[in-house]
Amino acid sequence: MSLLELKDVHAFYGGIEALKGISLTVNEGEIVTLIGSNGAGKSTTLKSICGQVKVTGAITFDGKNITDQAVHQTAAAGIAHVPEGRRIFPRLTVKENLEMGAFSVKDKDVVSQMMERVFAYFPRLKERLRQLGGTMSGGEQQMLAIGRSLMMQPRILLLDEPSMGLAPILVEQIFEIIRELNREGMTILLVEQNAYQALQIASRGYVIQSGEMIMEDEASVLLESRKVKEAYLA
Repeated sequence: MSLLELKDVHAFYGGIEALKGISLTVNEGEIVTLIGSNGAGKSTTLKSICGQVKVTGAITFDGKNITDQAVHQTAAAGIAHVPEGRRIFPRLTVKENLEMGAFSVKDKDVVSQMMERVFAYFPRLKERLRQLGGTMSGGEQQMLAIGRSLMMQPRILLLDEPSMGLAPILVEQIFEIIRELNREGMTILLVEQNAYQALQIASRGYVIQSGEMIMEDEASVLLESRKVKEAYLA
């Protein structure tokens, strides 16, 4: 069943058309990856879903039109966005950052349960609970950014370049956690420049170029595609 669907979506930054009529679907329980080069429109696609960019076309989530929804309404609907560059609160502690992710949850017991769930994925965050977010390593900040989004108890997780700037061993850890989240039922739309890693864990993939979808297929098929190999896997 389709959980998220984009149909003929156009997005603009001033007079520049960043997305040129893209269409995309993410079914419940899938990992779908969107790959492409810098400036292709990957991040704009996620921002469009979240309501950060005004678009034309149609975006539906769980059967409801969310095209014109505000960011806070989209988040409340169950869409969590982990942006490129992490965007944690550097002057807040790990605990405070996580609590910000659960700002709309009033029951303190529920917040505590959610926090323990995050610690099960990221034990290092529990060790750093009182540490300021801005003093953590890049890998730890990425864990915190994902953990903060999980505190929202989302239906779908939008991940924008989670491996950016991380050492190879940390990239492996982050991708293993993404796999584990998916095994436990989380639907994920993954934007990545590391096309090989992304296609290894995804069920399906899309290739975006200059704001247009140029390919879509099963991830295993895209991994073997000569065009994809030459452009993104070399």
